[in-house]
Amino acid sequence: MAQILNIQGITEVLAFRLGSEEYGINILKVQEIRGYDAVTKIANAPDYIKGVINLRGIIVPIIDMRIKFNLGLPTYDQFTVVIILHIENRTVGLVVDSVSDVLTLTADQIKPPPAIGTTLDTDYLIGLASISDRMLILADVSKLITSSDIAHAENMAA
Repeated sequence: MAQILNIQGITEVLAFRLGSEEYGINILKVQEIRGYDAVTKIANAPDYIKGVINLRGIIVPIIDMRIKFNLGLPTYDQFTVVIILHIENRTVGLVVDSVSDVLTLTADQIKPPPAIGTTLDTDYLIGLASISDRMLILADVSKLITSSDIAHAENMAA
């Protein structure tokens, strides 16, 4: 939980949807939010790497989180967005179904992730946040998008 909480025990997260679930990531990792546009496809890239875009002179790999999480085929509409993140001195874009809002969380709203076992890759889970009638899955973007994901996309683009 320490990764998402700041010194005062309060943090802001960007909430977004993938299918019927709502996720939250640390707002400090977010560079910008853009509408989904066409990307330059990269041959032989994994399905979840949609391609790359040129963002003000920086080549940014675009990763579709619906495909990465095996949530079915994505449909791209007016709500589909790309969250541009700055992770480990690299820039990467995440395609998500929609962005809902920025929320301020306190430590008492965040519960540790459930013990699911070793069959599922849940290293990216920081915890679960309960806000009124909403449950937010808090994710560590540094673990959600691995260095190998970014390096793979960058190597394909080179």
